Amino acid sequence: MDEQALLGLNPNADADFRQRALAYFEQLKISQDAWQVCAEALAQSIYSDDHIKFFCFQVLEHQIKFKYSELTEVQQQLIRETLITWLQAQMLNPQPEKTFIRNKAAQVFALLFVTEYLTKWPKFFFDILSVVDLNPRGVDMYLRILMAVDAELVDRDVVHTSEASYYFALTLEARRNTLLKDTMREQCIPSLVESWYQILQNYQYNNSELTCQCLEVVGAYVSWIDLSLIANERFINMLLGHMSVEVLREEACDCLFEIVNKGMDPIDKTKLVESLCQVLQSAGLFSIDQEDDVDFLARFSKLVNGMGQALIASWTKLIKNGDMKSAQDTLQAIEAKVALMLQLLIHEDDDISSNIIGFCYDYLHILKQLSALSDQQKANVEAIMLAVMKKLTYDEEYNFENEGEDEAMFVEYRKQLKLLLDRLAQVSPELLLASVRRVFNTTLQNWQTTRFMEVEVAIRLLYMLAEALPVSHGAHFSGDVTKATALQDMMRTLVTSGVSAYQHTSVTLEFFETVVRYEKFFAVEPQHIPTVLMAFLDHRGLRHTSPKVRSRTAYLFSRFVKSLNKQMNPFIEDVLNRIQDLLELSPPENGYQALLSSDDQLFIYETAGVLIVNSEYSAERKQVLMRNLLTPLMEKFKVLLEKLMMAQDEDRQMALADCLNHAVGFASRTSKAFSNKQTVKQCGCSEVYLDCLQTFLPALSCPLQKEVLRSGVRTFLHRMIICLEEEVLPFIPSASEHMLKDCEAKDLQEFIPLINQITAKFKTQVSPFLQQMFMPLLHAIFEVLLLPAEENDQSAALEKQMLRRSYFAFLQTVTGSGMSEVIANQGAENVERVLFTVIQGAVDYPDPIAQKTCFIILSKLVELWGGKDGPVGFADFVYKHIVPACFLAPLKQTFDLADAQTVLALSECAVTLKTIHLKR
Repeated sequence: MDEQALLGLNPNADADFRQRALAYFEQLKISQDAWQVCAEALAQSIYSDDHIKFFCFQVLEHQIKFKYSELTEVQQQLIRETLITWLQAQMLNPQPEKTFIRNKAAQVFALLFVTEYLTKWPKFFFDILSVVDLNPRGVDMYLRILMAVDAELVDRDVVHTSEASYYFALTLEARRNTLLKDTMREQCIPSLVESWYQILQNYQYNNSELTCQCLEVVGAYVSWIDLSLIANERFINMLLGHMSVEVLREEACDCLFEIVNKGMDPIDKTKLVESLCQVLQSAGLFSIDQEDDVDFLARFSKLVNGMGQALIASWTKLIKNGDMKSAQDTLQAIEAKVALMLQLLIHEDDDISSNIIGFCYDYLHILKQLSALSDQQKANVEAIMLAVMKKLTYDEEYNFENEGEDEAMFVEYRKQLKLLLDRLAQVSPELLLASVRRVFNTTLQNWQTTRFMEVEVAIRLLYMLAEALPVSHGAHFSGDVTKATALQDMMRTLVTSGVSAYQHTSVTLEFFETVVRYEKFFAVEPQHIPTVLMAFLDHRGLRHTSPKVRSRTAYLFSRFVKSLNKQMNPFIEDVLNRIQDLLELSPPENGYQALLSSDDQLFIYETAGVLIVNSEYSAERKQVLMRNLLTPLMEKFKVLLEKLMMAQDEDRQMALADCLNHAVGFASRTSKAFSNKQTVKQCGCSEVYLDCLQTFLPALSCPLQKEVLRSGVRTFLHRMIICLEEEVLPFIPSASEHMLKDCEAKDLQEFIPLINQITAKFKTQVSPFLQQMFMPLLHAIFEVLLLPAEENDQSAALEKQMLRRSYFAFLQTVTGSGMSEVIANQGAENVERVLFTVIQGAVDYPDPIAQKTCFIILSKLVELWGGKDGPVGFADFVYKHIVPACFLAPLKQTFDLADAQTVLALSECAVTLKTIHLKR
């Protein structure tokens, strides 16, 4: 072997050596006999360096995986012998191999097993067992090989190329694996199970590591072997014995879980679970409060969850089969586990609690199906409810300012509890409502002296009721009187208790979230609107010391104002005055830290727009208010644009361009308040927005920070096309001219949707403009597409692909809007060039999305021009180019019918042929 290249295998080697080692590995993979050198090195223990040993196994792995069939019988025998020799050496070596080498060796053994067991090496396991006997190092390798074999047969992820070949490979692999498992069940599984029993018996007291490994193997195989081999007296007794040995009990728990999880007859399953439970209970394992090892309890909770869910699955099957007697027995068995389930659910460790939620959820599902609940079942429901309420509570350690992994896990756990709460509501909505009301009222009566987590959870429960007790369109305060009264009372308490002033971010946020969720309350009791508006506007909301609260409140405030609509009328001017300082565009140079980020300000601008547009003021008053809102932005914009033109430093240029972009974005956002009922024209605001357009468009000719500025103005134009309709048209030609100057692929790609929008909306109104700018736009597109690019530059290739798609989408819009004359009037030479690009797009580029669009364009042109009065020469073009394209495209190797987009392209291709048939 190349000793120099091997030095690069060490993780501490420098980059050049590592590169050389990688190249050497690639070289060995294609070499005919390199694997023999590696096999010899392993069999004779030539190298002591761990990384070289690992490398040799990798070369063998590659040979077995991809080139095994090329080997002669003798060479295949050599690989088998090499592995057995290496295994024998393991028991004599003074030091065991590193874990990563043992795992890699086990993978190579498993690969060879999968390849040879059915044909050349039926005694695979017996040969290994005869070598390892009960030698601890040998047993370790034997167990690792068993786990690797299970991974090959059970949880194999096939590396897939295309969808079709993936499913084909998956089917082949599944068949092979089924055959291997069937053969193993017939020929060797009983012997393997016997070997596991011997290993467990031999090592349970003096080698916990091997015992745990063996238990893991049993747990893995139990899912696909005959259960009676494991679920019998001698095995179960041994496993139960392990449950009281500290170092073994977690693995024993997992092993019992797999046994319980195995699919079987419902009556047998009930018997199995019951007998297990009896033994576990008599061993004192149900006394949760006396156990302080949380890792074990988490596994035990998972086991109890498995037993509970197994019994519930049995009950469901028995009910389905009509076996009411057995179903009743199984239900009693389930009920007997509820006390234990509750202990685990309420446990202070969330992992332990989380592991039992499945059982709890399914148990509630059973109760939901029963016609009437017994007193005990009602008590169980209430106990689960109290447990959920308690467990929803934050603990002292939760870090609200800097949320990390633990906090994220608690958020996920809370989501699980929410599902339980929803299920409780289905079983007993009255009980849930009464319980939440009791907790809520008790807590809010004394919120000043109550800990934040209890106040937060009380409000949170009220918030959660909205989803737990669903109604259509949030109508919580009508219909069912009891429910409506209870919710109305709680909402009244929430907004009048003063709890919005609680000094903790979690309580503040929960207050605002709940107020917005129950916005319909304010239609019933509008007298509380001023109180809540003040909370939003002062130090409790938008001016809170926490940026997180200010940010969330900005969004919620916008929703609140929108939902109240006309009820906001008495407060409009007051609110607009109070938010004045929050609307200021903070220029980059003043160093002043604004209260809200620019993203948050978008919501405030939208809110201001909504207040003005939805008000009952006259159009003149609305115009004045809208002008007051937008004039400061326009004035600032002009000043900042001048500063940008003169700025030298690039960082300063970027900061100014961002600020200009924000100004355009804010103006754009105010226009979201308009609707079909309240158009810009009806509100008398057209003039203000036209002024904005005139103010913003000069930014397009600014040579600095083009991408940022163009993007902002383009978005504003999109909005104005919707809001101002034809009033925007005079601005489009000059805007387009500026946007087509020195543009790149991305600029064009984003400019074309704007032209498409204008074309689709105004159709023939913009025909003269389109005819005038059609070729300049196409020249700009072709220029970018013809730019040379590096062969491996993926991003440049993708940008060109996206631009090509945009170009075809533009042609589709023009033809689809009935304006084919725009193309026809470009002169014969240009028309021909355009048509050839469409044919090229349909056939030559392996991009099914573009191909589909091209066929849509072609069939539309055939429909419009394919008759007797079509353009001269078009009929020839149909037969010489369009018809062949319809056959050439599907014949391409890249035309993959396993891909959904390609199928759509084929469909459009067929439509094109059909259209030709009908027109000619």
